[in-house]
Amino acid sequence: MSESLALRADSRIDAVADALVAARRSGRALARFPEALPVDLEYAYRCQDAVIARWPDRVAGWKVGYIAPERRDAGGDPRLVGPIFASHIARPADGSGEFPVIAGGFAAVEAEFVFRLARDIAPRAAAWSVEDAAAEVAALHVGVELAGSPMADINVQGPCAVVADCGNNAGLLLGPEIANWQDCAMEELICSTWIAGELVGRGGAATLAGGPLAALAFALTRNARRGRGFAAGDLITTGAATGIHDIVAGQHATVDFGIHGRLHCRAVARTPA
Repeated sequence: MSESLALRADSRIDAVADALVAARRSGRALARFPEALPVDLEYAYRCQDAVIARWPDRVAGWKVGYIAPERRDAGGDPRLVGPIFASHIARPADGSGEFPVIAGGFAAVEAEFVFRLARDIAPRAAAWSVEDAAAEVAALHVGVELAGSPMADINVQGPCAVVADCGNNAGLLLGPEIANWQDCAMEELICSTWIAGELVGRGGAATLAGGPLAALAFALTRNARRGRGFAAGDLITTGAATGIHDIVAGQHATVDFGIHGRLHCRAVARTPA
């Protein structure tokens, strides 16, 4: 890339990041993606890095989302990652939390199995195997990802828009640990999601492509390619186990993990920061 093209690309990335951060912080919806959509995931991750650099909080975890085969770019990534900021993680003792949603934007809840890392992990050149990834885990929790964006049609726009805008993440409700998770069959880790008292999805760890550890291995590998490491205690979500379920202010969601716990979430109108 020539110097002039690189400067123009950097200028567009700055404009995208400025617009996304301003919209998220003010609680203002966006009618469309700022500037032109990123041409590929590599460009989209550069936008994400710029957003992270501007956000006034540290990254304390990463969400992992699945990319359908027909929506993958030439790089072939089957998943994507996005940051979860520390102030957006709740660990409610009573299992109940709130989800501020942007009016006119996107909001959804997702049942998640969430890994907590045991130690700091530096970027490495070799891809992570499922076995290597498992050795880095301190615990497996149940949780609810709060998916959110200022753009109502972010998922329609595709993975590049999702990646650029923090992976379409707005927070995480972290639930209890799953005791002896290594000994649990994936078919035993089941869950269901209810919104406004109606069942909207059933699933579990076995419905995630390759299982939760495949999602963790991807997150470790993908972030290493970006030169990003992890800190002890970081939380990694592993994918929507019952689907992506839209929610609006005023609605209640319950995610039931059976013997492993139940989490409740109330969506409330976002107050501009």
